[in-house]
Amino acid sequence: MSDKLHVNDAATLLPFLNNKLQGWSRSKIKERLQNGCVSVNGTSITQHNHPLAAGDLVEVSASPKSTNNVSTHLEILYSDRDLIAINKPAGLLSVGNAKETQQHALALLRNQLSRRTQQVKLWPVHRIDRDTSGVLLFATSREMREAVMAKWDTAEKIYYAIVEGCPESAAGTIDQPLRLDDIEYRVHVGEHPDAKPAITHYKTERTSNGRSLLRVELETGRQHQIRAHLAWLGFPVVGDQRYGTAGNRMGLHALRLSVTKPGSRTPLTFEAPAPLDFMALMR
Repeated sequence: MSDKLHVNDAATLLPFLNNKLQGWSRSKIKERLQNGCVSVNGTSITQHNHPLAAGDLVEVSASPKSTNNVSTHLEILYSDRDLIAINKPAGLLSVGNAKETQQHALALLRNQLSRRTQQVKLWPVHRIDRDTSGVLLFATSREMREAVMAKWDTAEKIYYAIVEGCPESAAGTIDQPLRLDDIEYRVHVGEHPDAKPAITHYKTERTSNGRSLLRVELETGRQHQIRAHLAWLGFPVVGDQRYGTAGNRMGLHALRLSVTKPGSRTPLTFEAPAPLDFMALMR
């Protein structure tokens, strides 16, 4: 159940809610805001000072609103003054595009962390595909983002991939260059003047029902690298419509990311356990 409130005159979100939700304590209203339970015109908002215009529809629900079964309240794995790591759910873009300007991890996390007196600024350190779940890292300044990216080749990037079939070799390395076709938006594998080096290591963790769970480590971090490399090898990722066969869930999860924070010699490791709907692909 949710309370639907129609906006008649321009207002600010928190005062509007305090005025409309008679009988609610201010702390309860703030809690609903912070937990992603308030949406404006279908978009979850956590900022107290979000502006409202006449004709807007505000909904207050008992649990966080979601779009396409993706929670708008993101799980934070690590946070300090410079870096924030989240566990991105499958089905959510890392950053926005021309079609989706609100429902993506960058915008949701910014709304989740911002307060009335302080708007948080974030820069994505890297990206993972919409249908890939797992560790996603952001920086709180452009300088920190660039500093981390400068040593990205030395970062430990480990994924779980569930693939169709069972590789003959329990472990191996794919050393094939990759080239992105901007027209098809598809990565091609093999030698080409425009191709860039890409190295993927894999190890079979277990097999079941004609599928295999692979532990994959990237030396490089090219777009669609795991998906394109494993499809080239003959074992496409389950549910990968672009390089294999469509399904309800793509079998790719960013399990672990380790980086050395600029100015520190101690590596930071962020890990997101594989979710139940991912492991269910092995059944």
